[in-house]
Amino acid sequence: MLRIRVSTIVLSICFASLAWGQQSDGIAINNWSEFTRTNMHRWNTYEKTLSVQNVPNLTLKWSYSPGVPVFSSPAELNNVVYAGAYDGNMYAWNATTGAKLWSYFTEVGSWIYSSPAVANGVVYFSSVYPGVPGVIYAVNASTGTLLWSYPTINGSYATPTVADGVVYCGDYSGTLYALNATTGALLWTYDTGTQIWGAPAVVDGVVYLGSENNSVYALNATTGAKIWSFATGAFIEATPAVANGVVYIGSDDNKFYALKASTGTLLWSYTTGGQIAGSAAVAGGVVYVGSYDGYVYAFEASTHALLWKYLTIGNVASSPAVANGVVYITTQSTSISSDNSLYALNASTGALLWSYPISGTLGGGSPAVAKGMVYFPIGDIYSFTGSLLAFGLD
Repeated sequence: MLRIRVSTIVLSICFASLAWGQQSDGIAINNWSEFTRTNMHRWNTYEKTLSVQNVPNLTLKWSYSPGVPVFSSPAELNNVVYAGAYDGNMYAWNATTGAKLWSYFTEVGSWIYSSPAVANGVVYFSSVYPGVPGVIYAVNASTGTLLWSYPTINGSYATPTVADGVVYCGDYSGTLYALNATTGALLWTYDTGTQIWGAPAVVDGVVYLGSENNSVYALNATTGAKIWSFATGAFIEATPAVANGVVYIGSDDNKFYALKASTGTLLWSYTTGGQIAGSAAVAGGVVYVGSYDGYVYAFEASTHALLWKYLTIGNVASSPAVANGVVYITTQSTSISSDNSLYALNASTGALLWSYPISGTLGGGSPAVAKGMVYFPIGDIYSFTGSLLAFGLD
């Protein structure tokens, strides 16, 4: 397989209806509180500071380097940025200055590949470390104090999703856990049989997820009962994007799929030149996704017509973030000596607006956009270093 398996390489080296944001007050604001931005679309409709016109003026405002890779896609809420790192810490920074507010060190010093989900004053994330069970954590968003933790059967690279008072998160064993968001009590589990990489999408009482057993699942969010499953030709690592009754998801069989959300029936598929490990973004009737063939693709959601594709300098394993007519994405390479870039593309045309070169191999960490800032996690799995980068306008 082409994809850089962070766990494998690290071990070998050193071993469109828009849902409202899930803030407690129910008001949708300009934030990025979890990987899916709570609407399963990776689209921030409230970002108005950054635009097609001024994105070329982005500059690095601050960075934080924990001394290890940062693959955790950041979350931003209430001017605080959260992300985990491979030193076993979940971090919180001031979004404007980059000053560290707190860090929480996991109980076993596990690696944090998971992106955080922030809801109702709590940060949820998972951890992984070879040879020990994983853990799903809930810590106080203001102080970093542990509220509860739940041990999983195996380690977890997966990102939690929080919906209607429930935390949904998968692990390396292929088990999806549904936990009470307040207490951490187990509500139900569903066993897919093998690794769950992505965050589940929860829409209208249904949980959608992919698994490395090559299948997409739809489960009853209350009971965990299977509603349907759809088999692809290879592993699924991405988080589903769900919009207007359609589930969009890519597979390592090089195909991008559109499935009917109610039945799992195939509506259409598109074959790219490489595997699709990143999740799609859905914005303004357009679906954006990257492929290991180096292209970022834009499809019209209603007709599945290809609108444009943009060739980057590496594999596209990260998931795009879309805000105010701009698509943000990163590349990943498989070479020990290579260059990558962070990109901002015109969402309508695919034209390059801005790029920022990065030396070394990047993981699959994906950007977040909120309040005039763009946050990129970077990690070099060969030098075992990384940073969180924050870009804004002068």
